[in-house]
Amino acid sequence: MSLVGKTLFVTGASRGIGLAIALRAARDGANIAIAAKTVTPDPRLPGTIFTAAEEIEKAGGKALPIACDIRDEQSVEKAIADTVAKFGGIDILVNNASAISLTGTLQTPMKRFDLMNQINQRGTFMVSQKAIPHLLKAANPHVLNLSPPLDFDVKWFANHPAYTLAKYSMSVYAWAMAAEFKGKIGFNCLWPRTGIATAAIRNVLGGDEGMKACRKPEIMADAAYAIFNRPATTCTGNFFIDDEVLAAEGVTDLDQYAVSPGTPLMPDFFVPAENARTVVGRN
Repeated sequence: MSLVGKTLFVTGASRGIGLAIALRAARDGANIAIAAKTVTPDPRLPGTIFTAAEEIEKAGGKALPIACDIRDEQSVEKAIADTVAKFGGIDILVNNASAISLTGTLQTPMKRFDLMNQINQRGTFMVSQKAIPHLLKAANPHVLNLSPPLDFDVKWFANHPAYTLAKYSMSVYAWAMAAEFKGKIGFNCLWPRTGIATAAIRNVLGGDEGMKACRKPEIMADAAYAIFNRPATTCTGNFFIDDEVLAAEGVTDLDQYAVSPGTPLMPDFFVPAENARTVVGRN
């Protein structure tokens, strides 16, 4: 397996899971377009498109840091055009950028509602739309949405309906586009079984103590890497869970991904207990 010479367009790649996926591909010598908003350091959110570019180059890849707001059509169109001009095309799109607000109906300001839908739903659709013409020219094109399996148990909606629906929309688009572009582009979703140690966990869910109950972003990166190396013509329409992907690749030692080995792991949202790939209307 290798992504040498492949070009990845990764939204939200200045930190966290997006950066981990970029770094894994960079180890093969891949080209990475870092499409994200952070150009100046933020004490709450470490990492910028420029620090990410430095890490990618050190890992062996070629980086193109792009200040991109995926809510803005012109910004996305320019980012895609700049990537194609720099690297000659796009082989893989990773829709990683996302907004979160774990709030109930009465506690969700419409400004936050709009942000989640502009980024998670509209942004994912728009970046996919703008990248598809270039992906269709690639040898083994993949789109990977960092979004959950479509389990419609009301327990996932009751406490934060706005976030759940905004996040599920990313999965619906991958599901629909997998059928629309079947045999041409692989569209899949990837989701973690446990919490992943990112800024969202620290700032929203549990601080530093919550981080200890998580796995490192590298587990998602290794799972994504395995998916990208599968044939896009047949690997499509799936709702993957990170450890299931790795198990299929023969990886059984998951302790290497633990932030604090031996600490009980925090389960993530949206993973059905009976079957991690359960989905309404499954292919």
